[in-house]
Amino acid sequence: MSEKIEEFPEIDIEKERKEILNAFKGLMRTAKVKSKEDTKMIRKAFDVSVEAHKDMRRKSGEPYIYHPIAVARIVSEEMGLGATSIVCALLHDTVEDTHITLQDIEDLFGPKVRLIIDGLTKIPEVFDENVSIQAENFRKMILTISDDIRVALIKLADRLHNMRTLGSMKPDKQLKIASETKFLYAPLAHRLGIYSVKGELEDLALLYTEPEVYKNIESNLKSTEDVRNRFIRRFVNPIREALLHEGYIFDIKARTKSISSIYRKMITKGVPFEEVYDIFAIRIIVDTPIELEKPDAWRIYSIVTDFYQPSPDRLRDWISTPRANGYESLHTTVMSPTGKWVEVQIRSKRMDEIAEKGLAAHYKYKESNAEDSKFDRWIAEIRELMENSEGNAMDFVNDFKLNLFREEIYVFTPKGDLRVLPNGSTILDFAYDLHTDIGSKCIGAKVNNRLVPLSYALHSGDQLEIITSPKQKPVEDWIRMVTSARAKQKIKNALNDEKKAIAQDGKDILERKLKQLNIRLIVDNISVIERFFGYSSATDMYFRIAKGKIDLNRIREIEEKNGVLILDKKIPTFSQKEITENDPNATVFDRKDTIIIGEHYKNIHYHISRCCNPLPGDEVFGFETNNEGIKIHRNTCPNAIHLMSKNAARCVKAKWRKEDLTERIAAIKLYGIDSVGLVNKLTEIISNQHNVNMRFISFETNDGVFEGRIKVLVYDTEHLEQLMGKFEQVEGVQRVERWDMKEAE
Repeated sequence: MSEKIEEFPEIDIEKERKEILNAFKGLMRTAKVKSKEDTKMIRKAFDVSVEAHKDMRRKSGEPYIYHPIAVARIVSEEMGLGATSIVCALLHDTVEDTHITLQDIEDLFGPKVRLIIDGLTKIPEVFDENVSIQAENFRKMILTISDDIRVALIKLADRLHNMRTLGSMKPDKQLKIASETKFLYAPLAHRLGIYSVKGELEDLALLYTEPEVYKNIESNLKSTEDVRNRFIRRFVNPIREALLHEGYIFDIKARTKSISSIYRKMITKGVPFEEVYDIFAIRIIVDTPIELEKPDAWRIYSIVTDFYQPSPDRLRDWISTPRANGYESLHTTVMSPTGKWVEVQIRSKRMDEIAEKGLAAHYKYKESNAEDSKFDRWIAEIRELMENSEGNAMDFVNDFKLNLFREEIYVFTPKGDLRVLPNGSTILDFAYDLHTDIGSKCIGAKVNNRLVPLSYALHSGDQLEIITSPKQKPVEDWIRMVTSARAKQKIKNALNDEKKAIAQDGKDILERKLKQLNIRLIVDNISVIERFFGYSSATDMYFRIAKGKIDLNRIREIEEKNGVLILDKKIPTFSQKEITENDPNATVFDRKDTIIIGEHYKNIHYHISRCCNPLPGDEVFGFETNNEGIKIHRNTCPNAIHLMSKNAARCVKAKWRKEDLTERIAAIKLYGIDSVGLVNKLTEIISNQHNVNMRFISFETNDGVFEGRIKVLVYDTEHLEQLMGKFEQVEGVQRVERWDMKEAE
């Protein structure tokens, strides 16, 4: 995100120096500095960073040094971290972007700062383009978390500032960075308990991935703000007076849900903005000693429910059993006098600081808490995951994400010990959580004294007794049964060990065959055989040989001289083979090009993706698959975030040819009140008024409310919107929306 200073002429350098110094002074006013030595170290880091970045500018044109200062200020002011973190934030881009080396950092600031800066430094993009650069960098950062958690906190601050200033980037870059943020970094902020950062990252990601949705919700929030504030004042007044009468020192805040959270609720519940009942929550924060936190929270709960009727299904006690990221609070949802449900959160001042600043605040209070830190346990799990991970970076990121965004359930051993697992965990997850050997030999369990299979999904409060057998061993299907990253990794390790043992048998079989054919047993010959049979690794090939899936007699087809195998022509790699198999004259695609949909540009083979059915007029991009050429997706496709964040290097620009008027399939969902003749009215609009060909129609009715699904052939988004507009005018139809058929890529 930087340019050379020569590209921005007519700059008042002296004025900029004063502004940079003022920005640094602003940072120091927020810094929680404990000694003069800390102040000197921060000033030295600032001087080093200013000098290193002096010829660099951001895409916006401002001096690059503003970025590290801003990151340091987020670290200090919004996360509450100390001098070492501020130093590292100021220096976080120096090794990656300037002449400064890690050894220079260690010489100037010591080994601890070097370790953190190393974790924050991106990997150069010099390896296989099929590997996700983002995934490799994320894995490198997570590697360092187990040594120093500040790596993750500073990286989140860096990402937050980049998202706040994303407007200066090109639209395709905005989309990729926003997708990566939503896929990787917002879940990480959630897992570290930094809810303020998580919410802002998600909102900014939504702003760039679905700007219309963001602006509509933002507009709705502004237009209803006055009504909402009047309601909150009336709701809070009796609670405030009662708390004052009881002598509590407290603060009451109204927290409006983030835009992304409201949108998520609209999608999951299938409702418009007006029907999202918990747009805001009331937060009661009491200043009380740690030993009185729990009784005071329940006493305040009693006061709230004296005025308003609670929903028994919506009580959440995260004080008795905090979330895995340290979050503590007592939540209840109560009915207001106007018939609206309102969420009330009750917590202490300490709990509120942990909820807002997450891990940083947690360690501030750690010394006063005798219990083992749940963060420490999580970091130990990360370390174990890293030590046992043999797959590629994307496999690791997928496993790591398994436990990032999941809610927890609480289950018990036969002796009553509490275990915390991700929501959706099965018997196998629990068994592997106890011990690897117990998991590998598990054949079932007794849950609440009832015998259940391995696939049984656990619920909070279940008490389990695992049943094992010495003859049991992990099988491939187990991977699909488990939810936790730990269990998934343990099963993969066991299967890999078994695969290696089988592969050794395959290697022995191949060696005997080569001796029989008088072919020398050398590395070059093995490589030729791998390429001939189309395998990327010897282990995979040996495994298939042992399973009898490869006809070794075909080795005779390879030319041989003096025991050495020779291929007459180069066998293409897998991805090249897929591109060229239908057209020997096809050219490998240059990602700087833009695919024009409707033209056979450079003989590139592309397909319209079925998961989102893009139409002319939709904003789209191309994704280079392993075996189906390039697939065209809508920017708002359900799979877009995963594709752009995991494999941005394989995403290519695409746009529609303007004169392209090919009919394409589109899918529509309708909701409303069922009535006689409704389906006939809709089909009449399709057939007679719009001359649209219908491919599929399905209606389901439940208690007088219907949900309809229709697939039609249309020319473009304008054609589709006209048809949807006609549907909305039909009496009984309450909502019409585009339907994404979520078929996995």
